Amino acid sequence: MLQTLPERVLITSFVACILWSPTTQADTYAEARADLFAAYQAGDFPAMRQAAQNSLNARPGYPGALFNRALAEVLDGDDDAAMATLDRIVNKQINFGVENIEEFVALKEHAGWDQYLAAIARISEPVGEADVAAESDQSDFIPEGIAVDAVGDIILGSIRHGTFLIDPGEVPEMTMGPFGHWSVFGMRFDSRGGLWFASSRVPQFAGSSDRSAYKAGLFRYDPESLDISNFARLPVVDGDQVLGDLVIADDDTIYTTDSIDGPVYRYSITGREFLTLVPKGVFGSPQGLVLDASGEYLYVADYIGGLYRVRLDEGVVEKVVPPDSISDFGIDGLYRHGNRLIAIQNGIQPHRVVALSLSDGGDAIESVEILAMNLSQFDEPTLGAVVGDSFYFVANSHWNRFDSENKLPEGLTGPIVLRVLLK
Repeated sequence: MLQTLPERVLITSFVACILWSPTTQADTYAEARADLFAAYQAGDFPAMRQAAQNSLNARPGYPGALFNRALAEVLDGDDDAAMATLDRIVNKQINFGVENIEEFVALKEHAGWDQYLAAIARISEPVGEADVAAESDQSDFIPEGIAVDAVGDIILGSIRHGTFLIDPGEVPEMTMGPFGHWSVFGMRFDSRGGLWFASSRVPQFAGSSDRSAYKAGLFRYDPESLDISNFARLPVVDGDQVLGDLVIADDDTIYTTDSIDGPVYRYSITGREFLTLVPKGVFGSPQGLVLDASGEYLYVADYIGGLYRVRLDEGVVEKVVPPDSISDFGIDGLYRHGNRLIAIQNGIQPHRVVALSLSDGGDAIESVEILAMNLSQFDEPTLGAVVGDSFYFVANSHWNRFDSENKLPEGLTGPIVLRVLLK
C-alpha cells in the first residue's frame, strides 16, 4: 500500500522518492538521508558518497540506500565502485532501471556493463507457475485483502469502496457491505467462522463512511447475522493511522500493525482494548505479521526496515538477519507455511512472492525461493492466504495506478486471485 519506485522519473524526484519515509522520529538514517539530498543538490558528490554510506550503515542492505550510493559513486566519477554497487543490487534480484537514467550513462562504457544488462534481463523474465483461482470483471473494485474459508470460498476486500466480493467470478458473485467502515485491508477468519478485518480511512477510499474523527479500526463480520457483530475503533492520535493487517492469536487476542504511525498493537476482544506491543518509533512502516509455530514470537515485516520478530511475553524486538544475497525489504503480506515465511514483496522491483526459509532458531533467513515474479497478471500484488499447501494472493491491487488526485485510469482489469503450490 505504500509508495513504490517508478522505473523512470527525473533524477531529483527519484532521490526524493527513495528518501521518503513515513516515520516522523529523528534517527541516524533520517539524518544521513537529509545530508545526502543536501549534498546532491549542492553538487558535492564526495559528501554525497559519505552520506550515502552513512545511510547504508544505519539501514544495512536497504535497496534505496544502495542505489543512492551507486548514484553518488557514478556522479563522483568512480565508475568501478558504482558498478560494484549495482552488481550487489542486481544480485539481490532488484532492478532500479538505471539503464534508462541519464546520470548512469558513463557506465555504458564500463567493462562490466554488458554483464549487468544480462543480469537485468534474467530477473525480468517470468518466474514460477500460478493458477488463476478466481477473477472478476468488477474493474473498480480495487482489491487489497483476501480470506479463504474452510470450504475454499474466496472473499476479497476493496480499498476503493469498502465492499466485499464473495466467490469472485462465480455466477452469481455476491458483493456486500460496507458496514460503516472504510477501506478493507487485512482479513482473517476466527475459530467461529467470523471474518475479522482491518479497515482504515485512506485518501483512496471513495465510499461513504463514519465521518467522526476515527481513522482506523478492527471489525468482525458475522456470517449468521449478515452484519458487523464486533468493532473496535483505534484511539485517535495526531497524524495518519492505517491498520493494514492483522493476525488472530486466539479467541481473545488479535495483533495488528499501523503502517503509517508505526506501532504494533495487541487487541483484547473481551476487554475491547488496544494495548501497545511495540511503540511508535521502532518500526518505520510495519505491514504483514504472522505468529511462529510456538506462539512465542510475532514476525513483523517493516516495509522500510526489513523482517523482525517480537517476543510476545516481553515485547522485545529482534532483527531477523538475512544473507547479503537476499532483500527482506518491501514486504507487504506475510504468512507462514511450516518453517517458511511466505512474503509478498511489492516495495522492490520486480514484485514477487517468495518463501523465506528460517534457521532452526528462527532468528535468521537461510535461503529464499522465488515462487512467482513478473507474471502477466501482476499489477502490485498485496495480501494473501495460506490454505493447506496452497497460497492464494491478490495479484492486481492497482495501488500503483492511483494518480496524485487519487483517481484511477479507465480499462483496469478486475480482481485476479492467483494460487501457487507450496512444497
